[in-house]
Amino acid sequence: MRPPIDSGTILITGASSGIGRELALQLARRARTLVLVARRLERLEALRDELLLLNPTLGVVVEQCDLANPDSVDALLESLRENLVRVDVLVNNAGLGDYSLYEQESWSRIHQMLQVNVMAPVLLTHRLLRHMVERKRGGILNISSGGARVFLPGLAVYAGTKRFVDGFTESLRLEVFGSGVVVTQVAPGPVETEFSELAGTEELDGQAPSWLRISAARCAREALAGFENAEALVYPGLAYRWMMRLSSLVPRPVMRVAGFVAARRLYRGTSLLEPAHPDPGQRALLAGAPEGL
Repeated sequence: MRPPIDSGTILITGASSGIGRELALQLARRARTLVLVARRLERLEALRDELLLLNPTLGVVVEQCDLANPDSVDALLESLRENLVRVDVLVNNAGLGDYSLYEQESWSRIHQMLQVNVMAPVLLTHRLLRHMVERKRGGILNISSGGARVFLPGLAVYAGTKRFVDGFTESLRLEVFGSGVVVTQVAPGPVETEFSELAGTEELDGQAPSWLRISAARCAREALAGFENAEALVYPGLAYRWMMRLSSLVPRPVMRVAGFVAARRLYRGTSLLEPAHPDPGQRALLAGAPEGL
């Protein structure tokens, strides 16, 4: 069973940059229509022009949408309905992250991450999946993150949202098994995009060895290959893929200690693990004692 990519209508969220943009470029010569969704209209329009140079017969629908705003998502769905756009493949690629201790994060930013990373893909999937099941053909490609499987302070909300995507995708895949709809999750590691700049994780990502980092183009290419093979979970990048497979064998307590050690190394000399008035538990953490982890 393969997702209806060739000559299909594919909706991509977060299409204006990074992995989403690369997916659009790689699908331009295969799809019948691409629906490009993002906040930055000027980037979407520039991408549309680039795609039409690659394939003048491609249908390109540009939809400006702030996925953090439920009303904007509703407007997107209404626009698709009014224009009789029948989506064959949904790519939930848009993601939002932030690098901050949870207690110091603003609620507005936390709410944004929950809306973009959880609520928007769940709503889009709910509205579009039923029609795919009725037609007995379709595909859902969820771009998650390897961050769903590690324990690091400063990324609690982001990792939590990606753990939701992990459980949601795996369970949904079982629900639609045999229906003609392919459901795949992609969990990238360090990818060269502007995500880290926007999330404030440049220093963190810079600690990743060069042999783990891959380009957005390679990530998109391996994501599509795994999707077409109806794989449940795709880890783009050979070295990263083996690292993640081996990490699944590590006991959870060991993962906690590894997260602690990594955090001490990554955040040494920064304010992230140095609150102004640490409580006794925080003092133990800052002193380097993993007791109770």
